Amino acid sequence: PLFYKGWYHLFYQYNPNAAVWGHIVWGHAVSKDLIHWLHLPLAMAADQWYDKNGVWTGSATILHDGKIVMLYTGSTTEGVQVQNLAYPADQYDPLLVHWVKYPRNPVLVPPPGIGPNDFRDPTTAWLTSEGKWRITIGSKINKTGIALVYDTKDFINYEMLDGLLHAVPGTGMWECVDFFPVSETENNGLGTSINGPGVKHVVKASLDDDRHDYYAIGTYNDRNGTWIPDRPNIDVGIGLRYDYGIYYAAKTFYDQNKKRRVLWGWIGESDSEAADVKKGWASVQSIPRTILFDKKTGTHLLQWPVEEIDSLRLKGKEFNQVKIQAGSVVPLDFDSATQLDIIAEFKIDSDALEKATRSSDASFDCATSGGAAERGALGPFGLLVLADERLSEQTPVYFYMTKGSDGNLKTFFCNDQSRSSKASYVDKHIYGSLVPVLRGENLSIRILVDHSIIESFGQGGRTVITSRVYPTKAIYGAAKVFLFNNATELNVTASLKIWQMNSAFIQPYPNL
Repeated sequence: PLFYKGWYHLFYQYNPNAAVWGHIVWGHAVSKDLIHWLHLPLAMAADQWYDKNGVWTGSATILHDGKIVMLYTGSTTEGVQVQNLAYPADQYDPLLVHWVKYPRNPVLVPPPGIGPNDFRDPTTAWLTSEGKWRITIGSKINKTGIALVYDTKDFINYEMLDGLLHAVPGTGMWECVDFFPVSETENNGLGTSINGPGVKHVVKASLDDDRHDYYAIGTYNDRNGTWIPDRPNIDVGIGLRYDYGIYYAAKTFYDQNKKRRVLWGWIGESDSEAADVKKGWASVQSIPRTILFDKKTGTHLLQWPVEEIDSLRLKGKEFNQVKIQAGSVVPLDFDSATQLDIIAEFKIDSDALEKATRSSDASFDCATSGGAAERGALGPFGLLVLADERLSEQTPVYFYMTKGSDGNLKTFFCNDQSRSSKASYVDKHIYGSLVPVLRGENLSIRILVDHSIIESFGQGGRTVITSRVYPTKAIYGAAKVFLFNNATELNVTASLKIWQMNSAFIQPYPNL
């Protein structure tokens, strides 16, 4: 992704022949607002020996003079992963329709000791203090996930640094590595080359072994090209994730238009491949998210839907101070609940928290719990979305609190797909994780509902969950939304605002 001459561009892996993996080329779409998109002709096809088995993931870098270079991984006729250079045929074309591959590709091949299938996904380049461009590429050595580092002056010739940007034993192959700065003081995103006081750096890797995106915040050493996590116990691949649902191969870019860093993620399918073939398409991109350092916790990033999504809001309705008694479900009078933006806040009586008994569920985990039907002293409570009137289909998005023997509270943010669909061939896992809640904060959720997709943001985006659900009854006018409280010792008060959402238009660019 990048912003260029007034247009947002997204290049994406695409199989033009089927709704399954294979024949990967680069699709290309443009937008003025990150919401409404126009499809352009394919940007790059798999038509050279060095990318015949696929034009895979790459990254764009905007140079000092405004020109663009693109590095991407090609899979050769022999199935070796190599890095290739491409650039616009016409740098003055704001749509960047035509691309030229460097005639002497590849510019990088796997170095000694790295397997031919373990060398992929170059990052956007950033400037070093010496004025060189630096990139990192994902790989592994045995079961240790690593990020290799290269310097270049011209994107044709490269010098491999002696050390690694970072490595974490036991995490396996690192795909789609991303590396970017975040400000400890400002509320804006930072350009990829920014460094200095008040700046932290994020390393993110997509783990090929478990298909999740992990990140960590730490300190970057420009001199030797290494990075150290602030907290080794939540290092890359063993700690925090961008998203605890179906969300993978994410990529950020710096939007110089609005001085923000924007995160894109790929939402795959969780139904059967046969269902994908039948409907003729598979996978979508998430709603773009702004990404910032969470100054309050100092440990997390904050993700939030880009502000442009608000332009799709239609009629809204407020529900103020709705009391949800323990063990109850409260229907919300709202028509057509298949495309929604929901913002909700939950208040809990502090006296009730104080009186609540110590939990026996100190080892609670969203994924291994009984879901929203499992009753505890202090949870679960939240919303039921994409639910039919009889609740035969429902997807709960909720908080679950536990109280340890020391009296300390832990809060979990979860999404339960176990009753999301009557269909038998879809994933019905329960997703979620711990979410930090600081003293004096009420519990808050934002939920974007879009037919088969639910993107949920807990506590301002500290913990995020994306679910694919495939309701068969809770569709179109039959879809409803409810509040629920399945706690045994806690009454909850909720205040919400719900908007119906318009559809984004996504169509071919006219006359191209």
